[in-house]
Amino acid sequence: MSSPPPVRKGFYRQEVAKTMWTVRAEYQDLQSVGSGAYGAVCSAVDSRSGAKVAIKKLYRPFQSELFAKRAYRELRLLKHMRHENVIGLLDVFTPDETLDEFTDFYLVMPFMGTDLGKLMKHETLSEDRIQFLVYQILKGLKYIHATGVIHRILDFGLARQADSEMTGYVVTRWYRAPEVILNWMRYTQTVDIWSVGCIMAEMITGKTLFKGSDHLDQLKEIMKVTGTPPEEFVQKLQSTEAKNYMKGLPELEKKDFASILTSASPMAVNLLEKMLVLDSEQRVTAAEALAHPYFESLHDTEDEPNAQKYDDSFDDVDRTLDEWKRVTYKEVLCFKPPRQLGVRTAKETAL
Repeated sequence: MSSPPPVRKGFYRQEVAKTMWTVRAEYQDLQSVGSGAYGAVCSAVDSRSGAKVAIKKLYRPFQSELFAKRAYRELRLLKHMRHENVIGLLDVFTPDETLDEFTDFYLVMPFMGTDLGKLMKHETLSEDRIQFLVYQILKGLKYIHATGVIHRILDFGLARQADSEMTGYVVTRWYRAPEVILNWMRYTQTVDIWSVGCIMAEMITGKTLFKGSDHLDQLKEIMKVTGTPPEEFVQKLQSTEAKNYMKGLPELEKKDFASILTSASPMAVNLLEKMLVLDSEQRVTAAEALAHPYFESLHDTEDEPNAQKYDDSFDDVDRTLDEWKRVTYKEVLCFKPPRQLGVRTAKETAL
């Protein structure tokens, strides 16, 4: 067997969880955090600042045009996001010295020390804390939506039963918007608002709001609360199958949210009733939710910066593998580290 090529100056090589990592010398103490279908994540310490970071290595990003396109899109999206409530990119690098050799790149992000799932296991959240956390989530969402991206909230660490989709993402059924469950219609940005509503309700009660055992059971659980939708909503559904399914459902009355969320304040109930609406066109947007009286003590429009639109016209172009490689290599080389992100890391992780 031929020995691996020598390591580029300023880099070192280390095996972590059966994967070979070649990273910048600044990133020390690599520890495996987890791995998925498309990549692995390690924590590391940035020796320049002492800050803990997360480094993601994509598995063979250029094994096919589809993988290359996905890797390019992830890199460009992360580069675009510059907001304290949205995970952004601190660094991106490749150990490969030329375009011809280019096979791997590494994404460096702030390390998130905890997630909502862990947080809720360890403490009962006070109203103030719920207010603050939901406000931060919505602020991040407003920013993402202003960039023109539909996030489709995937997993806030609340996932206990997850199913892998074609997309390769793990999407948790219990927090999915009804239009995602049945693939009813084109998603709008309020698909994310539904998920935030489910998460907020769980923060208040400590229990999953809609705990379906499969897709159709999930929908039934939702309709026990929202009631069966009116005829004009059913007519809007694009799929004939979905229309027929909805028409065959027994008539269910809408429940009063206050009767389910007995410990919630009237303002919290009012906000949730605006978020958990079956018809995505009738749901509040992230910007509208932030202006709701529930957040009166926190709301500060100055603190909700506007975002630059994300230009996705590059993402869907048909390119050969070599072309994807070339544009990705260029994106890696022209990355400029953000000025403030590193400073904000401590605040972000301090849930």
